[in-house]
Amino acid sequence: MEQVLEEVPLEVLRQRESKWLDMLNNWDKWMAKKHKKIRLRCQKGIPPSLRGRAWQYLSGGKVKLEQNAGRFDELDLSPGDPKWLDVIERDLHRQFPFHEMFVSRGGHGQQDLLRVLKAYTLHRPEEGYCQAQAPVAAVLLMHMPAEQAFWCLVQICEKYLPGYYSEKLEAIQLDGEILFSLLHRFAPLAYKHLSKQKIDPILYMTEWFMCAFSRTLPWSSVLRVWDMFFCEGVKILFRVGLVLLKHTLGSSEKLKSCQGQYETMERLRALNPKIMQEAFLVGQLAGPRLRIDSLLQPKWGEGLSLLLL
Repeated sequence: MEQVLEEVPLEVLRQRESKWLDMLNNWDKWMAKKHKKIRLRCQKGIPPSLRGRAWQYLSGGKVKLEQNAGRFDELDLSPGDPKWLDVIERDLHRQFPFHEMFVSRGGHGQQDLLRVLKAYTLHRPEEGYCQAQAPVAAVLLMHMPAEQAFWCLVQICEKYLPGYYSEKLEAIQLDGEILFSLLHRFAPLAYKHLSKQKIDPILYMTEWFMCAFSRTLPWSSVLRVWDMFFCEGVKILFRVGLVLLKHTLGSSEKLKSCQGQYETMERLRALNPKIMQEAFLVGQLAGPRLRIDSLLQPKWGEGLSLLLL
C-alpha cells in the first residue's frame, strides 16, 4: 500500500507561509544568523505559494538577476546557434508532456523553455546545450517567469552541479564514483552486488543526478527534494541516491530477484513506487544524515566531488 503524507492543515500552512514571508522579506539577516533554521524549514517543505520565490533566494538566482539586469533580454533577442536550436526544439515536447504548461506544441510553456535553454547556450557557448538541462529548466518554469528561471538554471549549472552538463560529463562520472564509495559504507550488500555484477554507477545514476531526480520521482517527492537541494546542495542528491539503492538492493531478500546484470538494471530502472513516495523518502532524508556529510567536501559549490576518506 502506498504511503501518503497527511495533508497539511490549512492553519499550519498559513503559519508556514507567514514564517516564510518574514524570512524572504529579511533574507540577508536570516542567511547570516539563522541558516540552520532555514534548512529545517526547507526540510518541512516550502509552502507552494512561495516555492518559486524561495528557490530564487536560496539558489542566489535573484542576486544574479539583479547583478545582470537586462542580460536575459539581450540573450533572448539574439538569434542563437542553429546547431543548438535544432536540438533544443526536438526536445521541447518531451518535457512533462502531460503538464498543462507543456502539453501543446508551440504553446507558451514550450516557447519559454526554448527561450531559457537558448539563452543558456549563448551565456555559456563553450558548454552549449545538454538534454538533461531541459527537464530542470521545465521544473523551474512551472514556478517562475522565464528570466528568473534562466538565472536559477545558471546557478544550478555553475554553482550546484558544476561540470555536469559539459560535453565529456567528467563531473558526473566522478560523482558516480563518490556515490559508489559512499554506498560501500551505507549499504554494503548493495555495493557488493553492484561490484560483482560490474555495473558502473554511470549506468544508473546519470539521469538521477543530472535531472535532479525530476524524471525519476513522483512529483510531490521531486518538489520536496528540490526544496532541500536548493538549501543544502548536491549532497541531497547523494542522499536520495543512497536511499533508493539501499531500499532496492540493500538486503538478501531484495537481491533474490536480481541475480544478473540485466535483472539488476531493470530493477533500478523501475524502482519500487513505495520507496519514492514523499512520506517515506522525506522521512529517510530528514532523519539521520546518512552519515555522509563529513565525507563530502564542505565547499560543494566549488567543485564538490572530493571524498575525504
